[in-house]
Amino acid sequence: MSKILFVLTGSDHWTLADGTKHPTGFWAEEAVAPYEAFKAAGHEVVVATPGGVVPPVDQGSLAAEFNGGQENADRTAAALAAISELRLPLRLTDVDLDDYAAVFYPGGHGPMEDLAADPDSGRLLTLALESGKPLGVVCHASAALLAATRADGTNAFAGSRVAAFTNAEETQAGFADKAAWLLQDRLTEAGVQVQVGEPWVPNVVIERNLVTGQNPASAAPLAVELLKKLG
Repeated sequence: MSKILFVLTGSDHWTLADGTKHPTGFWAEEAVAPYEAFKAAGHEVVVATPGGVVPPVDQGSLAAEFNGGQENADRTAAALAAISELRLPLRLTDVDLDDYAAVFYPGGHGPMEDLAADPDSGRLLTLALESGKPLGVVCHASAALLAATRADGTNAFAGSRVAAFTNAEETQAGFADKAAWLLQDRLTEAGVQVQVGEPWVPNVVIERNLVTGQNPASAAPLAVELLKKLG
């Protein structure tokens, strides 16, 4: 059995362009679907966050409309409540990559607030990429790649092909004109090659040990690809 590190946001809000703090956190499906897949395959999951705070779930991600109906929403909520690891996270500063076989970042708007500028997360991502260990990042968690800068100021993921939440999806979600910055644009500016798929349809991009997903629907298929890399 291998240990897989889940790195989650510690922020319960996302600061918009006008200074408004939009309530958010991590997106439930993006944590639950991979967690269940990894546990079913016999792996152990360890959670880490900035400061070791308990990661807040975006309450909107538990709504029936985002889960294909109330029955699925209830199942997601119950599955989330059963993830005991979420209640005892490590501090990112205390994480030793050598202890883990793979690293996974669930999304939600929360990472736009903290992981996008977190130096500990940035160093971990850089080390994970260079280590060759399976590294999975889904949806808005790709914002964390922005903090992965090298000593010369370049981004460790520059030139890499990734999937990430797109401008089109942010527009359809109603936030594009409110956001201080857009994920697709900022990644492109950093030299990261965003592979844009159809809105809300699973889109998983694999490049070397890096496996990225565009949106919540990409979380489950991303987990399948990570498990293949783990063998």
